[in-house]
Amino acid sequence: MSQRMQQGQPMIVMSEDSQRVKDKDAQDYNISAARAVAEAVRSTLGPKGMDKMLVDSMGDVTITNDGVTILKEMDIDNPTAEMIIEVA
Repeated sequence: MSQRMQQGQPMIVMSEDSQRVKDKDAQDYNISAARAVAEAVRSTLGPKGMDKMLVDSMGDVTITNDGVTILKEMDIDNPTAEMIIEVA
């Protein structure tokens, strides 16, 4: 998404499949994205952490219990979830 100024008003250019959410709905959307990221790695944490088997689109298999590896292999299109993954 990019912004351009035209006569003092910002013009926001978004793709056609994008949706714009505001206020409480945006907050709820961001919270649910963060919870989904946490849920993806929850079972790998702690002394009884389990391994996850990841299969990519080419059929390659990766077995790991590293949360960062799991999150980087996921296909995420939510900006909030992407920020959380980058911080991790």
